[in-house]
Amino acid sequence: QVQLVESGGGLVQAGGSLRLSCAASGSIFSINAMGWYRQAPGKQRELVAAITSDGSTNYADSVKGRFTISRDHAKNTVYLQMNSLKPEDTAVYYCNAQGVSAGWGAYDNWGQGTQVTVSS
Repeated sequence: QVQLVESGGGLVQAGGSLRLSCAASGSIFSINAMGWYRQAPGKQRELVAAITSDGSTNYADSVKGRFTISRDHAKNTVYLQMNSLKPEDTAVYYCNAQGVSAGWGAYDNWGQGTQVTVSS
């Protein structure tokens, strides 16, 4: 089993910054990709940013130039640095990890979510 624990959400004024962290633990054989998604009230969950094991990244158009995803392989941790935050970035942010678990096969797991609120 693989567990994901997120941290770093909170309340910030527009133009401010936050850094989210997501640590994976458990029976990890490999992590192929990690990413951040968000879901605002009344909206569908959407991809914010993702990073693969070889460092390739993908961003939603709405966050390009403002958010940066990075990964610490040794710590099985992914980060999301969010700068120039806007009220429309307000959402619950979820971490996702995909890979192979030792003894459990492939996994595609989610964290519990962390609230990010940007005030105007």
